[in-house]
Parts: sequence; structure tokens; C-alpha cells
Amino acid sequence: MEKELRAKVKAAAREYYSKVYGVEKVFDYIPPSGKLLGIEELENMIDATLDMWLTAGRFNDKFEKEFARYLDIKYSLTTNSGSSANLLALSALTSPKLHERQLKKGDEVITVATGFPTTINPIIQQGLIPVFIDCEIGTYNIDAAKIEDAITDKTKAIFLAHTLGNSYDLDKIMLLAKKYNLWVIEDSCDALGGEYKGKKLGTIGHIGTYSFYPAHHITMGEGGAIVTDNPQLYKIIKSFRDWGRDCWCNPGCDGTCNQRFKMQLGNLPFGYDHKYTYSHIGYNLKITDWQAACGLAQLKKLPEFIEKRTHNSKLLTQKLSDLKDYIILPEIRNGVKPSWFGYLISAKPPLSKQNMVEYLEANGIGTRQLFAGNILRQPMIVESDVQLRIGNSGIISSRDLTEKHYKLLPNTEYIMNNTFWVGTFPSLGDCEIEKISDVIHNYIKEHV
Repeated sequence: MEKELRAKVKAAAREYYSKVYGVEKVFDYIPPSGKLLGIEELENMIDATLDMWLTAGRFNDKFEKEFARYLDIKYSLTTNSGSSANLLALSALTSPKLHERQLKKGDEVITVATGFPTTINPIIQQGLIPVFIDCEIGTYNIDAAKIEDAITDKTKAIFLAHTLGNSYDLDKIMLLAKKYNLWVIEDSCDALGGEYKGKKLGTIGHIGTYSFYPAHHITMGEGGAIVTDNPQLYKIIKSFRDWGRDCWCNPGCDGTCNQRFKMQLGNLPFGYDHKYTYSHIGYNLKITDWQAACGLAQLKKLPEFIEKRTHNSKLLTQKLSDLKDYIILPEIRNGVKPSWFGYLISAKPPLSKQNMVEYLEANGIGTRQLFAGNILRQPMIVESDVQLRIGNSGIISSRDLTEKHYKLLPNTEYIMNNTFWVGTFPSLGDCEIEKISDVIHNYIKEHV
């Protein structure tokens, strides 16, 4: 009976989808990002709804396994956003279970000022010192040649995002990590499916993070994931995600360790229920099975999505290559296979990025900044008392930042003033890419 009823509900959903959403999308305004959902996602979410389980369940279990298999990594944990994935990754490194490798307040983390705030926020939230290194123009990633000069005895980790799906120099970074015994977190929220010398981005450092927000390569609506090959880190991340508890049972399960009433931890009495024993000051950052159900359908489509993004970015490069005297196009390091989140363009002075962006928007082309630009100029930093370093300079308070400090990051300043990006997401066809190119060409003709 239940099986037949489920089949009827799914059949009705298929009919609904075909009549309401089953028409080809026509863009009057070409957005820089967007989701692409089909009947498979709707069917999965309805299936999860009919389970009436609500929290993470069978779909989540399957997604975590399939996601780890896709990345060729041992452990995968879902969480409610890519921002939470970053928070969990950095928080895990503060665990006392790591002993001499535990990050403690006042320790330093290498990062960049060009990017999204939630790569930086966990560093500050954990009482650590962000150390900002300048970026390269073209790849828009960290200038890895400048990292070693900024390392001190207090430096304990490197935490960097792969900018819009294009990888930084992981060879240099992992060599430095080994030399100085540093942790490496790869923020791959914008880079799912990208590769560095044949390995998926997010799997080369100690921890990788991903986002499944609607703008990203696949979506759960909200959602994210953390991956690692390290079994100890996996348990610590899971603990921080699940209220900070020491127990590793899944919700609704008991006694996985077979020691539930046979341990003595902290100053608790012997035999205190392991399910209610807490080893970290954690959070509840799990997802629902609806999200996992949607993500599972999306994951099957990921190779096709990446292929389309790659095609769109290559077509943009082909169409805009005659404008290299006026704009800078993206550069790809040897051995890198990007998974483009968007297509970065820098206007060469005296062309004005501001005017160019306004022109594109007025002509139906959506644009985005490279997120925070120079995050050291953002209100979140300048209106707070954040302890930080820039390159190999000394620690200062963010309240004392002046123009002389910003000049220590010249390429970051250039990116803030001259760089923006346009879309490559799978819903865009050749006609949309050609329109983006045409509007950019028209702007150059009118303003040069």
C-alpha cells in the first residue's frame, strides 16, 4: 500500500513539474549565478518528506558516502552551509585532542584579504591572528612565493579559498606546510570538481570545505560539507558539528562504541551516558534529509554541470581575447583544471570598473565583485578591534589601519578597484555568453 501511494505522489509531482517548471528558461537579464533543478530533485525531496524522518537520515548517509567517493577521500560530513563548513574546519584545529598541534588563542593563520568573509571570520572568532598575504593578478589567488617570509613561530595553519574555482599553487603550499608543520584548510566552496594535478580540490590539504548554496556548483538550497582523510580530524569535526558531544552515534542510534555506560571522561562519574558526554564547545550544524535528498540528485549531474561551466568559460575567453589591451582575462596555473564558479575580468586603467559594471547591468548582464574586495577595508574589520598582521609586518589592531597598511597589499587593492565577474553557470547557453561578450565589446568601443 505505502509503495503504491508513494508512486502516485511521485507521478503527480512529475506532472506538476512538467507543467510548472518544464519550460526552457529565457533570460532577459543574465544573472551571474543560479541553480538548475529537475524532476529528480523534486522526487527525492518528496521521498524524504514521505519518510517523515525530518532530520538527517538515509538520504544524508548516502550523500556523504557518494560525495566522499566522488572526491576519492575517506570521510565526508554534511553541514548546513559552506560558511559552517569553514567554521567547523577551523574549530576542529582548536581541539585539545590534537595536543601539541592544537591551535590556541594568539596563534597565526595565513590567509588573504581578497575573498569571502567566512574564510576569515572563523580565524577571528577563535581568537587567532589572521596574517594577510597579497594575491596574484590573473589567478586572483595567493602569491605563494610571499608566504614563507610571513611565517613565524606562532604560525600554525594556512586557510585559503580557491578563487572562483581556480586553484592556487598547492605544491608550494603543501611543501611549506610540511616544512613548518602547518595545517592546511582548502576552502573549496567555489571550486567543487576542480583539480590540481589530477586530484580534486579540497582533498590535498588536511581539510576541505564546500558550499551547496543555490549559486554554487550543486545545491541543497542551503548546505555544505567538510572532507578529510584524517580519522582523528573526522571525529573532531563531527563532534563540533553535533553539539560538541564525545559520542559519534548518528541521530536515532545508540551504542555504536559498545562502551556507552563503561567510560569515565572529564570529571563525570564512571559510566555516565556517553551519548550525553561533551568533549568540545560545539554547535548543532547538521542538515535535514530534504537537503541531502536534493543534493544527491544534484551530485549525479555534477560532471555535466562542470563540463558546461568549462565550455562557457572557454567561450568567453575566445570571444574576449581580442580585448587584452583593455581587460585582463583569467589565468590558469600549469596542472590546474578549474571548475569555474564565475568568470573574472579586470578592467585596465584608465577604464573604470565601476562604469563598466554599471553599463553591463544596464544592458542586462549581471555582475559581482570579487566578494569583499580588500576585506581590511570592510566595516566588519575597521569598526572592530581585530588583531592582525600584513605579510611580515608586526601585529596591529584593525582600528589602526591606514593607507600605508593597504599599500602593503598592492594587488589586493588593484583587484578591489578593477575586478569583477560574470556568470558561467550551466543554465547559460552560447547565446547568453555571446551577449555578455557583445556588451563588453560595445562598452570598450564607446569608452576607448
